[in-house]
Amino acid sequence: MGASRTPSTCVSDAGPGRPRRRQRAARSEATKRADPLLQHNMGTQEQSPLDVEALRADFPILEREVAEGTPLVYFDNAATTQTPKRVVDSITEYYYEYNSNVHRGIHQLSQEASIAYEEAHDRIAAFVGASGGREELVFTKNTTESFNLVAYAWGLNELGEGDTVVLTQMEHHASLVTWQQIAKKTGATVEYIPITEDGTLDMDAAGDLIDEDTAMVSVVHASNVLGTVNPVSELADMAHEQDALIFVDGAQAVPNRPVDVEAIDADFYAFSGHKMAGPTGIGALYGKNHLLESMDPYLYGGEMIKKVTYDDATWNDLPWKFEAGTPSISEGIAFAEAADYVEEVGLENIRAHEEYVTEYAYEELSALDGVEIYGPPADRRGGLVAFNVEGIHAHDLSSILNDYGVAVRAGDHCTQPLHDTLGVPASIRASFYLYNTRAEVDTLIEGVEGAIDIFD
Repeated sequence: MGASRTPSTCVSDAGPGRPRRRQRAARSEATKRADPLLQHNMGTQEQSPLDVEALRADFPILEREVAEGTPLVYFDNAATTQTPKRVVDSITEYYYEYNSNVHRGIHQLSQEASIAYEEAHDRIAAFVGASGGREELVFTKNTTESFNLVAYAWGLNELGEGDTVVLTQMEHHASLVTWQQIAKKTGATVEYIPITEDGTLDMDAAGDLIDEDTAMVSVVHASNVLGTVNPVSELADMAHEQDALIFVDGAQAVPNRPVDVEAIDADFYAFSGHKMAGPTGIGALYGKNHLLESMDPYLYGGEMIKKVTYDDATWNDLPWKFEAGTPSISEGIAFAEAADYVEEVGLENIRAHEEYVTEYAYEELSALDGVEIYGPPADRRGGLVAFNVEGIHAHDLSSILNDYGVAVRAGDHCTQPLHDTLGVPASIRASFYLYNTRAEVDTLIEGVEGAIDIFD
């Protein structure tokens, strides 16, 4: 692919084939005010189960204007969701009331901090259906660190020449680059399950690739570009039939749908707090107990040890042997508070609401000339739409949308190989969460139309 990933300037060089703005019926203000309940029966879902206006009050940032008279429309949720006040308050409470290091003191503050931090592990374990509690749930900085933990602590010891790691063409760099580099160190090979024309996995090819040489299958649960929700339970069965392990990247799934790691039969499952209304700097790795027990740490230092001599050391119990040094204490506590928040809203409700908004965005974008959307149809995708407009670079379009107050992601979204497969250097991604509305989608559409006019 010869296209450049560097941003272009906002100067039109579109030729005769450039997109023309489609004349669209004016939306009534009454319709916008009716959002997000019964309006716009465009897809399979006729209404949202959420009282979105009430939920939006939990997120003070959503009251912000990015310029005078231009309210924020936040559609960059696949990168980071916004954080409700109660989650922020849990961090403040820690620092104001019991700020102390954990597992290092017998004084009152240390005891309170330790209990809260340990219970946060149990809470997050329960959140994803890990019946083993904290012993199967390691706190990491993010999903990327979770991949590196397994790749170094398991992969360096277990992979070798003749072994295969099977990924998919839609993997995030957190998975793809990590396994790619570990394979180089161990002599293993990496194979990729291809995607079909509609952006779903070619499961026949998966059946051929996952064979007796496969040691690990690492697959994204929901694609951060295509919106594809992969059949991870089926892939787990395929892996286990070949005595291979499966690692599921749940960063785009855990925030918006019920996840049960034991029902999936995942050997490892990773996700991040900041994509599910939690703080940055905290994530989780679920691992089956016997696997985590068999793995050596890959970070050494304080906390992760049990006995140290001048000659050797032994390791702490799970999960602490994988949490070297002072951990992200307040973030871990807030992570658990975020899990409480989204469960109270209802993960099935969040999934239904995302589908409700996504279906409308897909239909409205599809109605514009020159728009190409990547991934499955509206009724078979998660809560995002990645697209391009003919003749307009994604960075230019993102800049113009910002003038409308619309925050979207422009670029390759940490999936350069996938974009190479799609034949584009970059795309625009609008991603939705529990506080977004169809009226906000109208603003997105107006911004895209405005960009088309500029380049027309």
